[in-house]
Amino acid sequence: MITITELLERAIGTLSSAGISNPSVDAELLIGHVLGLSRGGVQARAVTGTTVPGDACAAIEQLVERRAAREPLQHITGRAAFRQLDLAVGPGVFVPRPETEFVAQFAIDALRATASPEPVGVDLGTGSGAIALAMATEVGHARVYGVEVSPRAFVWTRQNFRDVGAPNATAVFIDLAHALPSLDGRVDVVISNPPYIPLGAIPRDPEVRLFDPEIALYGGEDGLDVVRQVSATALRLLHRGGTLILEHGELQAAQIAALLRDDGWTAVAHHRDLLGRDRATTALR
Repeated sequence: MITITELLERAIGTLSSAGISNPSVDAELLIGHVLGLSRGGVQARAVTGTTVPGDACAAIEQLVERRAAREPLQHITGRAAFRQLDLAVGPGVFVPRPETEFVAQFAIDALRATASPEPVGVDLGTGSGAIALAMATEVGHARVYGVEVSPRAFVWTRQNFRDVGAPNATAVFIDLAHALPSLDGRVDVVISNPPYIPLGAIPRDPEVRLFDPEIALYGGEDGLDVVRQVSATALRLLHRGGTLILEHGELQAAQIAALLRDDGWTAVAHHRDLLGRDRATTALR
């Protein structure tokens, strides 16, 4: 048997050599995943010199090698954190990103600000259900719908809606172009993190390029094909004064503003993430 400290040192070295940006965090999470410990629990046992049985060491080393091959950490553990949620993820679904948490906040704030006793929110292209479920759990008096068209992604959508158990959240399997006609003109907030990478662009990170589903990444020649459809669907769903929220690439704000104004949206505004990048746009119906 070897100690957790030794395992950590080995794992960090392997992950650092593979170009993982936060090797110590990933090493602690992988070890914790095998041993059933939090990161804090791993750190505490490293300090006390806890040893690890051989079978657990072998399992940890296998997971470290998978991560060194740039398989997403969330695919290895099967879990992804998003705001207050712990979601199931894996092949076929886009892994929710921390930067999307601030975009979801705009939808949550807009729902909370609605005078209706039961505001309605719609997440177009919900994937894992991260945004829709954040809206539903953080605004308990709202009705929220998560729309997804990919059969592979919808497996995860359905699982997370079931596991989170928010009674006010509904998963809908349908193309967003045809989504929810019964709600036309009655929705308060529409949000989407659509595919927005132009076809000619290649994502830099292997985790994205090799493992995220293409349907969640690429948005046509200019990256905005799905954005155009989201705009059209949101115009149909939202009542006058309703709010649209879009996540997008940091260089797409001006194009999206022009697209939305041409479609008749008002009060178009861009919002910067914690790194100062324009990553979200809001507009009013």
